[in-house]
Amino acid sequence: MENLSDTYNKIEKLAPLEIEKRSFEIISKELESLNIILDPENESVIKRVIHTSADFEYAHTLKFSYSAVKTASDLIKNGACIVTDTGMALAGINKRSLEKFGGKAFCFMADEDIADKARALGVTRAYLSMKKASDIKGPVIFAIGNAPTALVSLYEMMRDGIYFPAFIIGVPVGFVNVEASKELIMNSDVPYIVNEGRKGGSNVAAAICNAILYSLDDER
Repeated sequence: MENLSDTYNKIEKLAPLEIEKRSFEIISKELESLNIILDPENESVIKRVIHTSADFEYAHTLKFSYSAVKTASDLIKNGACIVTDTGMALAGINKRSLEKFGGKAFCFMADEDIADKARALGVTRAYLSMKKASDIKGPVIFAIGNAPTALVSLYEMMRDGIYFPAFIIGVPVGFVNVEASKELIMNSDVPYIVNEGRKGGSNVAAAICNAILYSLDDER
């Protein structure tokens, strides 16, 4: 085993602004070595998710409805809001970039009325949070990284003709109802970015939002 000095000498000495650039260079090189060619429209989203997760499987499992990135970009440029299902995703979204276009980010999971009603009805807070979000005026992009019940709630509102989201990012992580909830969204009429299978998470949901925001933010 090499000593700590040898290990330390392998550390790349990079300025803070160079670290992300270097990460994306590594990602591009490894994708090339794997003979993976990304759709140019989806490339920035997939690479940022890989950057966030260090998981190259997302190059295969992230699924996009027709012209999904352009659709989401146009929504943001026209002031769409983003609703998440976790405080972690809310914290990870670059709200400053979003607000430049007139949009705001929300998470209703910790709202007292949601918690009280969820206990009374025996449903999840995520399920009710989606219904509360449907009252937001204007287009809403839903970024779901944790709760499959949030996707189920959105699907039920669409099925019943109550509410139609402008866009859904469906990347909940886990084992119970995760894959089925994603299938519901991919087989609906809503524009989407969904990760097939069990993988995902709040960090992935935020990364997808940020990839789209950063492509629009010329000052970044």
